[in-house]
Amino acid sequence: MDGPGQQRTEPWRARLRPVDRQILSLALPSLGALVAEPLFVLVDSAVVGRLGTAPLAGLALAGTVLTTAVGLCVFLAYTTTASVARSLGAGDRARALRLGVDGLWIAVGLGTALAAALLLTAPGLLTALGAPADVLPHAVAYLRWSAPGLPGMLVVLAATGVLRGMLDTRTPLWVAVGGAVLNAVLSVVLVLVVGMGVAGSGLGTAATQLLMAAVLGVVVVRGARRERVGLLPSGAGVLHGARAGVPLLLRTLSLRAALLLAAWVAAGLGTVSLAGHQVVMAVWGLIAFALDALAIAAQALVGRGLGAGDVAGTRAVLRRTLQWGTGAGALLGLVLAGVAWWIGPLFTDDDAVRRAVALALWVVALTLPVAGWVFVLDGVLIGAGDGRYLAVAGLATLVAYTPAALAVRTWADDGAAGLAWSWVAFAGLFMLARAVTTGLRARGAAWMVTGA
Repeated sequence: MDGPGQQRTEPWRARLRPVDRQILSLALPSLGALVAEPLFVLVDSAVVGRLGTAPLAGLALAGTVLTTAVGLCVFLAYTTTASVARSLGAGDRARALRLGVDGLWIAVGLGTALAAALLLTAPGLLTALGAPADVLPHAVAYLRWSAPGLPGMLVVLAATGVLRGMLDTRTPLWVAVGGAVLNAVLSVVLVLVVGMGVAGSGLGTAATQLLMAAVLGVVVVRGARRERVGLLPSGAGVLHGARAGVPLLLRTLSLRAALLLAAWVAAGLGTVSLAGHQVVMAVWGLIAFALDALAIAAQALVGRGLGAGDVAGTRAVLRRTLQWGTGAGALLGLVLAGVAWWIGPLFTDDDAVRRAVALALWVVALTLPVAGWVFVLDGVLIGAGDGRYLAVAGLATLVAYTPAALAVRTWADDGAAGLAWSWVAFAGLFMLARAVTTGLRARGAAWMVTGA
């Protein structure tokens, strides 16, 4: 028989242990998948960096455009995760898969349109972003060779969202790991062995993403067939996806505008700052996606909890994921601060770029606890379907960040100090503004709407 002390503590353990187990069972595989994705950029940067500073800077600018185009469509993953999880929480598996199939069709259409647009506008777009004359040819080559992979990239987003909503984060993990390995091989072979240069890096990325999309698409289609869900798009389902996705598109647009603004600032400072910015942004992406693993767990668990009407359980997920997110950010910050000086040499032999990378990474390390908080709260509100608030908050944070970014571009110089101030504005001020807006929302109950 348990003693008095055990009886008093058992209810606390009974509440927290299942929540922790649920969070970790979703977050750990998601972490592997999300870390694998930024490895595409890291490997491409390491390989292209051996060609010189101008090709690396070209990859920086073109890669920012490509990731912005894909990032604007991340609502394909977010809306499907939340809606599929809500439907499953309400006990309607067939509806969940119907929404997933419609999400795949939306991804194919958007991906095709974006690919055509980037192929046609690449030179003018990159020139408008401030690409120096020696950088422009490399940036155009990468963007045009990678653009055909956009339909695959968006299908990967949509299919991954479906599987996350069904609490399956292992399948996306294995596909992402396989894709990262294949991309690394193709990048080395096409860039350094075949001699295609930056274009080979773009081609390898496009081919890999198309293959990943095929694998994940087959998994979703098989699930739909088991539930006797049709594979053709439904008008109501596509309309639902579009309606749910527009607020998140606006929210994501503000985030991507901030990323583009940071790249524009670096390009205006000079070639050293722009090349260093590519390395720092690649590392930032790796860490941010790692923190986002907890946000993905929160999305799925919050969506399912609210779909089932479990308000108390949803609050428990909120509290616990915030603790995990802030702690993980602090730990990653310590690690990054310790290794920052040795990251630059992995990408370039230019001493000026190496110094700029190290100083900017120390700035990033200081801000990571706040980033962990922000990513988790973002995931909670997305899982709750609170897209309208996130759209408004995103605009407010962009307005707060813009003057600081303009000041850096106007007064800072090319090199380590300039790049560091750019990241003070982005990783410091911008992320702090996001922490305030999402934190205020989470304190209330307006976002906790129950039912499918």
